[in-house]
Amino acid sequence: MKRTILIAMTLALTGAAFVTSADADWRTSHPRRAEVNGRLNNQAHRIHQERKEGELTGAQAADLHAEDRGIRAQERFDAGQNGGHITKAEQVQLNHEENGVSHQIGR
Repeated sequence: MKRTILIAMTLALTGAAFVTSADADWRTSHPRRAEVNGRLNNQAHRIHQERKEGELTGAQAADLHAEDRGIRAQERFDAGQNGGHITKAEQVQLNHEENGVSHQIGR
């Protein structure tokens, strides 16, 4: 009897972990999050390129990376508050913030 209960509990926990893993995959690949995070990755590459070409100083690049980290932190916070996705309004706000950083790259 104890063995049957133990096996049933193990199967139940394994199933819950599988569902949680599937939910995590959906959340990280949600279209709004993917768009915002894709832009952040693109901006990081642009910052590195501009730094490499000498168009940005090390301090300027560090400041821009810090701004991007703040945007990414806000995106993660928003997603955590909304069941793993961001709302359209949050996406608009994050894009607005990304635009501000984008305009500073390669001035």
